[in-house]
Formats: sequence, structure tokens, C-alpha cells
Amino acid sequence: MTQLRTLKSSFAAGELAPELLGRADLRAYANGARRLRNVFIQPTGGITRRPGLRHLAMLPGPTRLIPFEFNTEQTYLLALSHQRLQVFLADALAAELPAPWSEEMLPQLAYTQSADTLLIAHPDLAPLAITRSGHTSWTIGGWNWSEVPTHRFAPPEVTLTPSATTGTITLTASAPVFEEGHVGARWRVAGKRVDIAARLSPTQAIAQVLDPLPSTEPTRDWEEGAISSVRGWPVSICFHQDRLVIGGTRDLPNRLFLSRSGDLFNFDTGQGLDDEAISFGLVSDQVNAIRAVFSGRHLQVFTSGGEWMVSGDPLTPASIQLTRQTRVGSPVKRMIQPVDVDGSTIFVARHGRAVHEFAYTDVQQIYQAHDLAMLASHLVREPVAMAYDQRARLLHVAMEDGSLATLTLFRAEQVTAWTAQHTEGAFRSLAELDGTVYAVVERWGTHRLERFDPALYLDAALEGEAAAPQDEWSGLEHLEGRMVGILADGAPQQDQRVAEGRIRLPEGARRVQAGLRFTHVIEPLPPELLTGIGTRAAPIRLVSATFRLLETADFAVDLGRGPEQVPFRRLDTALLDAPPIRFSGDVRLRALGWRRDAMQPLWRIEGHAPLPMTLLSVTTEMRMTD
Repeated sequence: MTQLRTLKSSFAAGELAPELLGRADLRAYANGARRLRNVFIQPTGGITRRPGLRHLAMLPGPTRLIPFEFNTEQTYLLALSHQRLQVFLADALAAELPAPWSEEMLPQLAYTQSADTLLIAHPDLAPLAITRSGHTSWTIGGWNWSEVPTHRFAPPEVTLTPSATTGTITLTASAPVFEEGHVGARWRVAGKRVDIAARLSPTQAIAQVLDPLPSTEPTRDWEEGAISSVRGWPVSICFHQDRLVIGGTRDLPNRLFLSRSGDLFNFDTGQGLDDEAISFGLVSDQVNAIRAVFSGRHLQVFTSGGEWMVSGDPLTPASIQLTRQTRVGSPVKRMIQPVDVDGSTIFVARHGRAVHEFAYTDVQQIYQAHDLAMLASHLVREPVAMAYDQRARLLHVAMEDGSLATLTLFRAEQVTAWTAQHTEGAFRSLAELDGTVYAVVERWGTHRLERFDPALYLDAALEGEAAAPQDEWSGLEHLEGRMVGILADGAPQQDQRVAEGRIRLPEGARRVQAGLRFTHVIEPLPPELLTGIGTRAAPIRLVSATFRLLETADFAVDLGRGPEQVPFRRLDTALLDAPPIRFSGDVRLRALGWRRDAMQPLWRIEGHAPLPMTLLSVTTEMRMTD
């Protein structure tokens, strides 16, 4: 009989996909787990129960969250719902105003911010500017274009004939080109600007000449506005090197427009001077509809078919270079804006089964796209939103099914660890603001704004404090009729059902938390059991397991005989409802019985008490037959 002793001191590989249960040869196997639910992996490799979610507000319906940071002391959260904009400051509603977007447009909205203005883009909506002029003073308006980019859409043989060279003229086309949506648009004829004032027919229009035309002869040298109600609006936007970058429009999905340097709404390419606007298309052997543009070390362009680098220092019409780097592709049916993590750009793959890190390598001087979810592909299923908490080094990814996958990414310590978060409801949108992660959570057919709060241990939770003990607590209308977990003066209480927004405690308490319980689960991978000749051996017996804990107030573990609750109550009191202590140290538990199924976990940690739990390491002693 062989006796084995193993030490698992790190969970830095996170939860591994079921397809890897037979890959004990991988380094990740030694640092991974079979199931990690409602926990976060620390950069040091330990596991901690995730914080609860604080309830902030009820929302009118499906909502898209956008962070807005005016300065280090004034940060706002914008909540965009059907024809409505809500602005939150310090967890409270600061402003609300009507908006032109619809619920159907929310998934495709792109945005970028400059000082006190947030620019919004959608291929079927005229671009908007949301401007802050005070804590409670916000406006929504259109872009203040200086010059709209132009493009030739008509066949090259189509000509335009002006009736005069100045003033109000008639433009006559050799083929139908004019549409009602062209009224008010700016065109260029022989390089000169004219504004379409009225449409007479598909081949004739009235125009106002802004720059004198060279002649009244028919000319093929003409272009119409590339961004209009006829040709569609911008798909993606960002700022790069003091230029506004537009990545794709509805009718020009693979074209980039860069404004004049320092003149963000002027897209006049002029004579191609260094500070003038730039316009070019992505030409390759496959369709490359631009899905996002991102300002990093270079201007990065994410398309439906691959990723591109736009280089040039600085970017000028003469120095600009466009190079395709990788062929992953980005989602088409929704806009998931890439996020920056330590200088690398994280984006979602088009097929919705991977999250990639777009990183520049100085040695090869190219970008590479590494799949961060390769070992946990079962947790990444059709992402709909991302948010990165730089303070905790956690990347949160919300999925179409409402689940939330969390990645701890810390390259210095070789930590790339995924876990899964579940709540009584579905995560629909995410945003990070000054180290705080906000979420739109759909519960029982309604949408709520919540945020992760380290001070809470329940979801959709609220807390209260009183000078004297109280047995009745109100303000829980958002949980009407639901069973809620309760912490009273730090001690868990029996669950109660909310009635008329209230709960009643058997005894008074000064501090109370109330909200929805959630369960954390930690389950290890099958042990590596190899005989001297390399074959897997069974049966196996777990003799004991030692768990090293940190600041843990509740700990329940199953060693094969059902869950065992480890008591951490104060030794100097006999009160059953006294607050549990926070224990740091080793807990050694003995186990009995042989197991013939080597695929079953040797131990399982599971708990739903609203109390902190942190696991640092696990030491197991086993015996197996020779």
C-alpha cells in the first residue's frame, strides 16, 4: 500500500475545462481546479469568496452602462436605456434626460470620451455628443462637423454638370444619384465644396456653392458625404494622436477616417499635408468590416476577419502604414469594446468562444493574439460585455446566458485564472469606474443597477445602521416577496421573506445586511495517481486534508461523508448567535473510506453563509493500492 502526501499551494490556473481532466502532464493541472463558483483568484494564488452586490437602483429596462470620468474626483456612470439617459454620481441618480437611441440600438453603440464630452456612434443613428456642464446638467446633441469625409459611391462613368460656378446652382447627373436624404449634405465637385439644398429628381438637385467651381463642364471628379442618413453613420470611434478616428460606416464597413490633427471634426483630406485628414480602406483577401478601433501603442483596428496595426510616428498621410497582424476576428452582432490591461488589448473573438490578448512583441515587432480562455473555454460562451478592475486585477466578462466569468490576470506571477460567478438572475451589462465594477442584473423580469461591494456578503443587498437596536428594518421594496439572507451585527440570521419592503428580526440589532444568498464552490481536479509502470491506480483512500485559511468566518467541506461545518465561534461566549470570529490558520480534517472512482473529487468546499472565506492551500494525505 502506497501513501502519498500532496500540497496544493496555488490555484493560479483557475477552473479548467472538462476536456483537460486527462491532462495531468500540463503545468496548469497542478495549479487548477475542477469547479470554482462565486470565488475570485487572488494574484498570489489563493481563493476568496467574492463580494456581494449592492443594490443601487431599479432601471426602466435593458440598459447599457458607460463609465464617464471627468477628473479624479468626479466620476459618473451613464446608464443608457430605451430613449433615456440616466447619470449616476456616488451611487445616486444625478440627472435624467430623453435620448434618441432605442433599445435595439444598445448592443451596437460605440463610444469614446474627450474631457467633458462623450461621443456616441451607431451605424443607423446620427452620431451624438453627451456633454457635462455640471453635476446635474447634461445635454445630448449632434456632432459639430467642420468637414464631413467624402467618398465616391457612384460608378466612375457618372458625371455631374453644374449650371453655374457660384451661388445657388443646379447639379445635373448623368445617372440617378440624388436621394431625399442628401438634402443638407455636403458634396465635393472638382474638389470644391457644395451643400445640397433640395432634391428635384434622382438626376437633379439644387446646391449652394461654398467654393467657386472651376467650370460648368460635366465632370467625373465629384464625391458625396461618406457619413449621412443615406450612406450610414460611424460604426466605431476613438481618439489617437490628437485625431478623431472613425472606423467603418454602414456603407463603407472597411474604411478608416482620421480627422485633421487638433481639429477633431474636420475630415478634409486637402492636399495631403501632414496635419490634414486621412482616409483609406482595408484591402485584403477577405471581408474586414471594422468592429472597433483602439488607441494603444499603435492605432489598433479590430475587424470581423482579423486585427490590424496602423503605424506611423506621427501618423501623417505620407507616413501611415497598415499591416494585418492576426486573423481572429471580432463579434458582428454586438459592439464589445476592447479594454486595456497592462499595455495589452483584450478583445472577444468573433466565434464567441474565446477572449484574446492582443499584445505587441518588441523582438518580432508584431502583435500576437493569445487566447486567454483556452484552458477554460467552457466558461466563455457568447460574451456580451467586459469590464476590467485594475485595482483587483480582475477582468469580468458577462455572457449571453447571464453568467459572469472572471479572469485574474497577473503576468508577473504567471496567474491566468478563470472562475464563474452566478447570482439569482442574469448579468446583462458591465462597467468599471475608479476601481468599482457596476452591473446591470436582470432579476425576475426587471433590470437593476448593482455594484460589487467588499463590505457586503449578499446580492441585491442593502445595509442599515441605527444608534439603538431595532427589530424592524425597511427599504427592501426591490426584494418584495423574496426570501433574503440576513446579517445582524455580523452574525447570520434565519432567512426571512420580505413583506411590504420590511423584515423583522427576532432580536434587535444595530447593523443589518439583507439580500440574496449565493453559494461558493471549490472542487479540485482528480488526483494524479500513477503506479510505477505509469498506469492509473484505484481505489484510493483520503486519510486527511489540511486547509490553510485566512480571515475566514465560515468553512464547510465535504470529504466524502457529506458537508462538515467547521465552527469558528468565540470561546468566551455561549451565545449561539454571537458573531463568528475570522480564523487564520490550518484546519485538519480526517476522512474515512475507499473510493473506486478516481474521477471524483477528494474534497469539496461549499458554503452559502454570508461570511468571508479565503483558502490559501490544501495538503492531502492519501493511500492507494499497489
